Amino acid sequence: MRTRHASADDLGSVGYAFLRSALATNILWIGALKFKQYEVENDEPLVTSSPLFSRFREKLGAQKLNRLIGVTEIALGSLIAARPLAPRASAIGSFGAVGMFLTTLSFLATTPGARQEGQGMLSLSQLGQFLLKDTVLLGAALLTAAESLRAARPR
Repeated sequence: MRTRHASADDLGSVGYAFLRSALATNILWIGALKFKQYEVENDEPLVTSSPLFSRFREKLGAQKLNRLIGVTEIALGSLIAARPLAPRASAIGSFGAVGMFLTTLSFLATTPGARQEGQGMLSLSQLGQFLLKDTVLLGAALLTAAESLRAARPR
């Protein structure tokens, strides 16, 4: 007979698998979109106002920078998804995603228009709200990293 504890563990396993799949899918999909011209245009205010990315933008141009970001996101998403075959590689992908989401969250501070003008610092615009969702994705990346590291441990 199954105990409540076993059911909770099963639910946790399903939750982790779903979280990993959703995280990988989001990163892969967004990475693939970086090759579309409209996405290059959408990202322009973010990269030009970022002290780090504006330098890359100057050297590479908008389209090449977006493609580099896209390739990076596709690589990270693929690594995260590889957990059943390569848990250590998946952990590396998750830690890469942590860095990526910390970077995108920095855009909240550097991008003009991330906050509603004249409404105070905590009043986010639509762009700010879009960026804020990366806090949830950051948490997902931390959880998938931890779960991958546990799976990679020798038994």
